[in-house]
Amino acid sequence: MLEQAELVAFVSTRDAAAARRFYGETLSLPLLEETPYACVFQAPNALLRVTVVGDLVVAPYTVLGWAVTDIEASAHELRARGVEPVRYEQLTQDELGVWRSPSGARVIWFHDPDGNVLSLTQR
Repeated sequence: MLEQAELVAFVSTRDAAAARRFYGETLSLPLLEETPYACVFQAPNALLRVTVVGDLVVAPYTVLGWAVTDIEASAHELRARGVEPVRYEQLTQDELGVWRSPSGARVIWFHDPDGNVLSLTQR
């Protein structure tokens, strides 16, 4: 039914201005639309709707992620833009915060301004 429909991803924010700066400037996603209710960004293969909410409940797991081709370069770029990796005590992460999964995929996690967990994965 939806195999031809474009995906729209959602993440919530309490602070639209901070989210606009983070997703637009820090992560370099083009802003398509801004309303009192949401900021809509263009990702290469989906739209990202950052929805303004009054009462945000932050999930303790990844809510949004991107597949990258060079995780080291991406990790260095995040750091250069002031984004620090999330470190998990139970995982072995390298100096950049990158974890190698049992499948061989490499993952780094980071937070947006609201504390939502985001990730980058290199397969």
